Amino acid sequence: MLKYEDMKRETLVQVKRLAEFLGQPFSLEEENKGVVQEIVNLCSFNSLSNLQVNKTSDDPSNKGRPVKNPDFFRKGEVGDWRNHLTAEMAESIDQITKEKLFGGGLASRLCP
Repeated sequence: MLKYEDMKRETLVQVKRLAEFLGQPFSLEEENKGVVQEIVNLCSFNSLSNLQVNKTSDDPSNKGRPVKNPDFFRKGEVGDWRNHLTAEMAESIDQITKEKLFGGGLASRLCP
């Protein structure tokens, strides 16, 4: 299971685990050349949030979507949701998540 908190804490380790899970592990040569770090840099919150397409709402592909690209980026910090959701809202999201994931048994591992 991959959690945001783990990605923030051990980014390189988690990216390598993700690559292995996808059946595309990094070679020793790629690791030595810094490919993993380069991917982490390219996919970082800072890098993605500063792309022009994610800074403006006037992108033509946004037409008709209620949520615009800039709305997906706040701080990229663990726990920042507390500044945007009430306890009741968070509880509701947790309940919906449990209901949606329960069928596959995943909810019991995600939501203690």
